[in-house]
Amino acid sequence: MSIPHTFRRKLLIASGASLAIVGLMTGCTSGSTDSSAAPTGNSAEDNAATGEKITIGFSGPAADHGWLGAINTAAINEAKKYPDVDLVVAEGTNDANLQISQVETFINDKVDAIVLLPTDGAALTDVAIKAMNAGIPVINVDREFSSTFAARVTVLGDNYGMGVSAGTYICEQLDGKKDAVVAEIAGIDSLPLTQDRSKGFKDALDDCGLEVSNRVAADFTVQGGEASASQLLAAAPKIDAIWNHDDDQGIGVLAAIDAANRDEFFMVGGAGSANVMRDIQADNTVLKATVIYPSTQAADGIKLARLLVQEKGMSDLVENAIPRQVQLFAPVVTKDNVDVYLPSAFES
Repeated sequence: MSIPHTFRRKLLIASGASLAIVGLMTGCTSGSTDSSAAPTGNSAEDNAATGEKITIGFSGPAADHGWLGAINTAAINEAKKYPDVDLVVAEGTNDANLQISQVETFINDKVDAIVLLPTDGAALTDVAIKAMNAGIPVINVDREFSSTFAARVTVLGDNYGMGVSAGTYICEQLDGKKDAVVAEIAGIDSLPLTQDRSKGFKDALDDCGLEVSNRVAADFTVQGGEASASQLLAAAPKIDAIWNHDDDQGIGVLAAIDAANRDEFFMVGGAGSANVMRDIQADNTVLKATVIYPSTQAADGIKLARLLVQEKGMSDLVENAIPRQVQLFAPVVTKDNVDVYLPSAFES
């Protein structure tokens, strides 16, 4: 995927700022393992070598969504790769108070690290700080805490980047068609992640002289996607392109499109589910691409937790210390590259 000049410059600036923040923050977070201790090595061989047995606690939301199920499965499978890791998995929950009690149990049990995908980042902040102050490094996944001091490492997808990737792809496909009608089917509008995705999409379209002509919001469910898409299609008799934020709700979106017998547009998905990738591969629907929101984030958290506790570094970095923040890329998957991404995709 090529990136317009303006966005290439913006992304380079943003990347530089992120690296600066990573370097600035590594030494000033309370409650980590001995932050003054230099990692013993960061070669791939050193990192793979079995070390002292450690216990990692993992807590995340209920797996009531294909992506969340994949998050949990990937984390468990990653831990199984290491004979020196004992993973303790708390029952998935959407109750912030229950998740707080799970983290408190991890603290009382004196686990060596905690990987936490919070139901609500703000609500889990205080207990994460408590863990950090107890000397237990916290690896925050996907939904950020409201304090810098609540985590040693944060692993994030790129919601704004998803919007940029989707918008850039649509700009390329429409190739200068200035009167194009572009529609957007968002997720839950009250969530910052949805707002970030929409902002990135708007900014990318603006870069090629387009705008969102019709927009509705769903709720990341099949039923919500179908209802919102039906509403959108009834309001817009002519559409050139649609970006749907979420592939799980996209099942309902495609059902609504089929029911309306509409095919004059192409659609881009979001998150990167296996069923969507198979549709892209078959090339027999309006769905021509999806933008990945990695379901590996908790698995990456497990791997980073092990490196932190065993005082190892990242083998592909010159810098020894584990970065304070890792943000994963949001690539566009099309028929041309779907074979690369399909083997690791999650099932909706």
